[in-house]
Amino acid sequence: MCGIVGIYGNDDVFKDIYQGLLAIQHRGQDSAGIITYDDRFHIKKGNGLVRDIFTAENVQRLKGNIGIGHTRYPTIGGGRGEDAQPFIVNSPFGIIMAHNGNVINYAQLKKILFDKYHRLLNSDNDVEVILNIFAQELVEQKTKSLKPQNVYKAVEGVFKKVRGSYSVIAYIAEQGIVAFRDPYGIKPLAYGKRDDGLLPSYAIASESVSLNIMNFSYIKNVEAGQVIFIDKNRRLYTQKLANCPHRPCLFEWVYFARPDSFIDNVNVYDCRVNLGRLLADEIKKHNLKIDVVVPVPDSARDAAIEIARKLNLKYREALVKNRYIGRTFIMPDDQARKSSVRQKLNPITSEFEGKNILLVDDSIVRGNTSRAIIQLVRECGAKKVYFAVYSPPLRYPCVYGIDMQTKTEFVARNANLDQIAKKIGADKVIYQSLESLKKAVRLGNKKLTDFCGACFDGVYPTGDVTPEILKAIEKERKLVHDSQLELNI
Repeated sequence: MCGIVGIYGNDDVFKDIYQGLLAIQHRGQDSAGIITYDDRFHIKKGNGLVRDIFTAENVQRLKGNIGIGHTRYPTIGGGRGEDAQPFIVNSPFGIIMAHNGNVINYAQLKKILFDKYHRLLNSDNDVEVILNIFAQELVEQKTKSLKPQNVYKAVEGVFKKVRGSYSVIAYIAEQGIVAFRDPYGIKPLAYGKRDDGLLPSYAIASESVSLNIMNFSYIKNVEAGQVIFIDKNRRLYTQKLANCPHRPCLFEWVYFARPDSFIDNVNVYDCRVNLGRLLADEIKKHNLKIDVVVPVPDSARDAAIEIARKLNLKYREALVKNRYIGRTFIMPDDQARKSSVRQKLNPITSEFEGKNILLVDDSIVRGNTSRAIIQLVRECGAKKVYFAVYSPPLRYPCVYGIDMQTKTEFVARNANLDQIAKKIGADKVIYQSLESLKKAVRLGNKKLTDFCGACFDGVYPTGDVTPEILKAIEKERKLVHDSQLELNI
């Protein structure tokens, strides 16, 4: 999962893009990059957090009223600086591009690009595949000035060839800025407008909160299979090129998105409150004696408050978070996740001692973090530790850009609730049902009829995920983990 921001403005856009990336830093802490344009491209990319990569010197150098930024954690490709986005090709016109998602047929397309079009990809980042296919589609049209129809045709070519999830922002030098979302709209993308000159400024971003912070309004979603093109005269064109069913990723509302964001017109905060209310109904069926409800900060807080309210239980924030430690889910290896838990969370012992505790969390993936937290609570003298999860059991690899690509990693894989509880050291585990998760999202937008819940039910929207593809992706993921370990050492 990554975060992307693009701006076509009236003044230098670096500071806005920087602020926009800070707003979606939670989507990736591995690397980041910004490319701006005046009469040439200006590039700065590197490993680490946004605040650490970009300096005062960059402000002076990254000039231009057009730019794209990206913050990344790796799912495919290495973790070195050259694998950070955005990427650039010099023909036709000069194009920069960044995306959020994961290309399933990356290896196949990389070979085709070299064998058929003699395009050598110089990284292991899948956005380079999308960028080169898009560029080749434009080359074959042999035009010196792009019209919307040229852009639509190029994106159609991408849709025909590229399989997987991808929300994309690109800028074509002296032609215009382009954004599009894969035919199923798996990853989020929104755009907004700001009236700050003779011509309006436009911004595109992974989450609406980024647009809010950059002071853009008139916010709309890029729809599934839709392309938007803002030409050099700042005219906005839109076209829907695919009519596949919209299948947005459920994990956005569960974990990834900020609570103050809207994803496909559904407020993430409201959704998590609804998830808490629905989970409270499930908890009530078990007739447990619970003294206090404690969230695992931060994403579980909204649901936990609602659970405590509905069940008329005490609510305590008894796990204190060190906010200078990154999100453990997106850390590159298990050892990093395990060691960070104790640094990240410190218990208020008096709130646990001699009590029956209901811990609330957003999900359980590998179980290492949950196990460490439960052990921490037991060391404080808790009598019973129940673990409530407001998403369903995660059992299947994600091939669309979330770091859950190895089936053996899932603690719930081939395990019932009692076995899961035993693995993580809880007295009982209570999960949300998949239908309740979908219901909570639909309460915010009744037009959403279905979703990508492949990590929960093994149903992949793109329909082309074979055992061979899963095996190849697992192999690639292991290489990413190994490269991350080398960098950390």
